[in-house]
Amino acid sequence: MFSPDTLRRFQSIETHFYYYDTNLLRLTLERLKEAAPKNYHIHYALKANSNPTLLEIIKNAGLGADCVSGNEIKRALECGFTSNQVVFAGVGKSDKEINLALDASIFCFNVESIQELIVLNELAAQKKMIANVALRI
Repeated sequence: MFSPDTLRRFQSIETHFYYYDTNLLRLTLERLKEAAPKNYHIHYALKANSNPTLLEIIKNAGLGADCVSGNEIKRALECGFTSNQVVFAGVGKSDKEINLALDASIFCFNVESIQELIVLNELAAQKKMIANVALRI
């Protein structure tokens, strides 16, 4: 736990802050990977926290990035996730975001509806690409 000195320093901070135990994060990620069946892709949801230091630890542990916006895709790539480690989930993907993800050659789009699948297919066809999709049912 924290020493009395550390606790006093935390209490003196006049704004919100977040303290992350990176050793505990690493241990948790190790246990997660041990518990997961082989041949599974595990992705961390950037919407939970997109802090570059934490994302580096998560990436180095071998997890991918689960993104729900174009900016999250950009953040994942900036933080060193490879395009084949990025999935794009979420509703309301704009054409601009879909094109960004296509241009980055991400691993997979989690498609939420037939309409989204049609739009994705049309945008990919314009680029002479075939997008990898997972259907959310």
